[in-house]
Amino acid sequence: MLANAAAATSMGIARHSELYLSELKDNILPFWVEHSRDEKNGGYFTCLDRYGKVYDTDKFVWLQGRQVWCFSYMYKQLEANPQWLHTALLGAEFLKQHGRDAEGNWYFSLTAEGIPLVQPYNIFSDCFATMAFAALDRVQPRDEWKQIALDTFENIIRRQDNWKGIYSKAVPGTRPLKNFSLPMILCNLSLELEHLIGANRVNSFAPQVVDQVMNVFYQPDSGLILENVHPDGTPSDSFEGRVFNPGHAIEAMWFIMDLGNRFGDQALIEKAKDILLHTLEHGWDQEHGGIFYFLDIKGHPPQQLEWDQKLWWVHVETLVGLAKGYALTGDPRCAQWFEKLHAYTWSHFRDEEYGEWFGYLNRRGEVLLPLKGGKWKGCFHIPRSLYQVYKTLSELPG
Repeated sequence: MLANAAAATSMGIARHSELYLSELKDNILPFWVEHSRDEKNGGYFTCLDRYGKVYDTDKFVWLQGRQVWCFSYMYKQLEANPQWLHTALLGAEFLKQHGRDAEGNWYFSLTAEGIPLVQPYNIFSDCFATMAFAALDRVQPRDEWKQIALDTFENIIRRQDNWKGIYSKAVPGTRPLKNFSLPMILCNLSLELEHLIGANRVNSFAPQVVDQVMNVFYQPDSGLILENVHPDGTPSDSFEGRVFNPGHAIEAMWFIMDLGNRFGDQALIEKAKDILLHTLEHGWDQEHGGIFYFLDIKGHPPQQLEWDQKLWWVHVETLVGLAKGYALTGDPRCAQWFEKLHAYTWSHFRDEEYGEWFGYLNRRGEVLLPLKGGKWKGCFHIPRSLYQVYKTLSELPG
C-alpha cells in the first residue's frame, strides 16, 4: 500500500516535467533572444517592459554574466542551438572588453556602449562573471575564458571576508556582521567551477562553505537561516540581525542538497530538505498565498518596505528545492508543497498574453510592476529553475 502511494505521488509530480521544458524552450529563452540582444554594442538590454521593449539601456554587469551563463549552460545541457551560442558570445565579448577595472574587479553597471557607470562595490558581479566564463568554456574551450574565470574566482576568495571594501557604509568595529549571500552563492559556484579548479579543490573548499551555511547562519533554536550574524555566528538583535529572507534560505538549501548528493552525504540532504520545508512553512502567506520577501525573525515590523511583495525568483527557486527534496528523499511533503506552489506560481507570475513572466506582485498576488526585466530581474532565475525542475522531475521513477 505504501509503495503504491509513493509511486502515485511520484507520477503525480513527474507529470509536470514536459510543461517546464516547453515553457523554457518555447517562451522564456526566445523572449530574451528576440528582445535583449544588443547587436550594435554587444551585451544585453535587461530593462524590458511587458512587451519586450527596451525602456532603459544601462547594462548591469551581474545580469550580463547571468545571461552569458544561461545561454552557455542551455547550449551545453539542453540543445546545441547556434542562436544560443551566438547570444552567449555576444555577452562574453562585451564583458571581456568592458566589465572590469584595472584591479580585475567587475563593475556594477555600464552604459550601453560599455563605459563604467557604477563602481565595483558588489561582489556578485564577480560571482556571475566567474560562472559565465566557466560555463562558456565548457561549450567553447578557450584559454582566455578559463583565465578570466579562474582570476575572478581567486579575487572573490581574497575579498570574501571584506567584499565591500572601501564601498562599505558601516563604521568598522561598531557592529561587525557577516552576510549570508556570499557563502550561499559559493555553494553553487564551487560546483560550477569543478572542471577548472579540479575535484580536489572542490572537496576541500565546499565543506568550508557548507559549514558556514549550516553551522553559522542556520539557527537551531528557530530552525531558520539568518541573513546577518556576528562573526562568531551569534545573532544580532538589530534590524539587520533579525532579517529573514525565505527565498535566500530555500535557494541555498537546494545548493546544499546538490553538494550533499555530490559527496554522498544523505544526512546533509535530509537536513537541508527539512530546513527548506520549515522555511517555507514559516514564510508562506496564510492569508493571500505566496512567499513573503522579507520577515523579521522575532515578528517585529521589517525594515524593508517591500517585505510583503511576492517575487518571481523566490517562488521559482522554491519549486526547484521542492523537486530536488522529493527526488533525493522521497518526502511526500515536498510533493504536496510543490503542487501547491506550482499552482500559485504559474497562475500569478506567467504572462499568457505577451510572454515571459512578471517579477513583482503585491501581497494579494496582483501584478505590481509589469516589467519583464530591469536592474534586478534578468535572464537567469526563471530559465535555470525551469530547467532544474524539468531535469529533476524527468528522472523520477515512472
